[in-house]
Amino acid sequence: MALAPDNPFAHVSTLPYELPDFAAIRPDHYEPAIRAGMAEHRAEVETIAGDPEPPTVANTLVALERSGQLLQRALLAFHNQLSADATPVLEAVQERVAPLHAAHRDAILLDRRLWERLRALQHAADRGEVVLEPDAAWLLHTRLTDHRRAGVELSDDQQATLRGLNVRLTELEAEFGRKLLAGEKAAGVLVTDPAELAGLPADSVSAAAAAATEAGHDGAWLLTLQLPTSQRVLAALQRADVRERVQRASESRGTHGDEHDTRATLLETARLRAVRAQLLGYPHHAAYVAEDSTARTADAVQAMLSRLAPAAVANARTEAAELAALLPARAGSGPRDLRSADWRYLSEVLRAERYALDEAALRPYLELEKVVRDGVLEAARRLYGLSFVERHDLVGYHDDVRVFEVFDADEPGEPGSGLGLFLADWYTRPSKRGGAWMNNLVDQSGLLGRRAVVVNNLNITRPATGAPTLLSWDEVITLFHEFGHALHGLLSDVRYPSQSGTEVPRDFVEFPSQVNEMWAWDPEILRSYAVHHATGEPLPQDRVDALLAARRWGEGFSMTEYLAASLLDQAWHRLTPDEVPTSADDVAGFEQAALAAAGVDLPAVPPRYRSTYFNHVFGGGYAAGYYSYVWSQVLDADTVEWFTENGGLTRANGETFRRRLLARGGSQDPLASFRDLRGRDARIEPLLVRRGLGTTVTR
Repeated sequence: MALAPDNPFAHVSTLPYELPDFAAIRPDHYEPAIRAGMAEHRAEVETIAGDPEPPTVANTLVALERSGQLLQRALLAFHNQLSADATPVLEAVQERVAPLHAAHRDAILLDRRLWERLRALQHAADRGEVVLEPDAAWLLHTRLTDHRRAGVELSDDQQATLRGLNVRLTELEAEFGRKLLAGEKAAGVLVTDPAELAGLPADSVSAAAAAATEAGHDGAWLLTLQLPTSQRVLAALQRADVRERVQRASESRGTHGDEHDTRATLLETARLRAVRAQLLGYPHHAAYVAEDSTARTADAVQAMLSRLAPAAVANARTEAAELAALLPARAGSGPRDLRSADWRYLSEVLRAERYALDEAALRPYLELEKVVRDGVLEAARRLYGLSFVERHDLVGYHDDVRVFEVFDADEPGEPGSGLGLFLADWYTRPSKRGGAWMNNLVDQSGLLGRRAVVVNNLNITRPATGAPTLLSWDEVITLFHEFGHALHGLLSDVRYPSQSGTEVPRDFVEFPSQVNEMWAWDPEILRSYAVHHATGEPLPQDRVDALLAARRWGEGFSMTEYLAASLLDQAWHRLTPDEVPTSADDVAGFEQAALAAAGVDLPAVPPRYRSTYFNHVFGGGYAAGYYSYVWSQVLDADTVEWFTENGGLTRANGETFRRRLLARGGSQDPLASFRDLRGRDARIEPLLVRRGLGTTVTR
């Protein structure tokens, strides 16, 4: 089908760095562009697959990398806007095009003619008849792997079954995300008595009032929910009954038997993933996912999680006992056991008493603009020589989006050549899904002459009009983390677009972003951005010392809630089709049994995500891969040790990290990139020290 020439996706954007022309793009432009893009891409692949000439790098690998550009332009913009500014119109488009795109992808990956051309090219390279550059050799390897894992070697009947499974799974994942977003909005806790907000900072109270007004509840306050189980407002709310309402609202999402109930959706998803895995020759979905990761096997994943869990739980139990001791005087209610709703609040009480650290007192020193300019971007300048200029002439997909041009350092101290664009979308809104993430809008590619355009999305509460945006310490860390993903995209220097930046295995992709978190703690960078928004006074040294001293407090909780979610993810995806529960009423029981079997069933430390709102797993791309964060932390902690051993925040270190790892993207085995940086494989010991696990971990 031909695309109307006035559709903004019909041609490559003429804006700087091919930024999509969001001023011209309307919701009704996406579906025609995606449909036309699929038709164009299929025709291009048909030409490649049917080429009578022997396969070469040029007529097969390069041709495939050049194909599908219209589809890629439309999909990158669409998926970003769907997650960041969803509307009923966009959700309807997703419902229609997602199964079509799944079928389109299958049509290419299951094309035996294309498979045979790739195999013939590999055989020619093995015989020495074709010389492949290292990046082309890795590209050929990954493409062959993709085709095999997609089922190209299955019979026609098996392929027909597989295609149907893939379409239905795509529909289910989109359905889960829609239900979760709508349910999250509906689950906010409405407060009508201001006394119930005791302890909440003034800017958070103003934000809650604005959220209530937007939802049609003038004169009230709405405590909106973030994606994880543990909600930020729990750290401040003094009333135990209000904290309990927030906790119940968070943990019960997706379980109410209404239009937002996600249980039937997740059960069908788990069963069909298990069916597909067995059809492809794997015992379960976890084995299928692990094979294409740096972990290689589901047993290796399970072994690592099981190794860490006992020590993490022991630390959490110790922390729980310390918090329970505070209950009689500080709980805001009568005598009782420690509850999950109490944890963040009592943890802040303990931090204040033990370390003289008050989270609320930190916030005036953590103003968004200052943290971004003199923290996140300043660290990138010192490490990589980058500079950032806001482009007010360029617009994003929403009025909140800000656009920065990124310049490389060609000469010391001088802004150099343009490197790409960085889009920042900081604030929460009802149309944005929870959490924080990075997306590409344009992939860097030497072959196509393109530089990266990347987006960071967060969910920071918008302050009252005219008030500064004051951050929690967790939000500061999230800013640095997500910008680490952005740097991975911006500093990519590869030839093939499918190897650009973050196009690496799921259990490696979090590694560079986690490394970037270290600069939030760097004394020079911290002094630069931690400045009182009204007085200009730097964060007093005693508070800096308290922040550093308290750094390990809460590691038991954070590690246990994370491991519980990871082990729950593995439990769902190690099932055979017959083992998946069949009734929505069985979801809670399965979850509890799985947590108990793994030894992480602490009532006061629920999983970071329960099954019914585990969007990473049932709505996104982390199915059987949520372990990736801690797997990547092994690499991260070892790399932080490397930076420290070599002098920390220096241009020399930044240049080495950039050239040996970030720039290489997915153009080679990512563990080879790590070994090139570190001179060896990663060791787990630095992570154990960081997490306070020491020698208590079972070996």
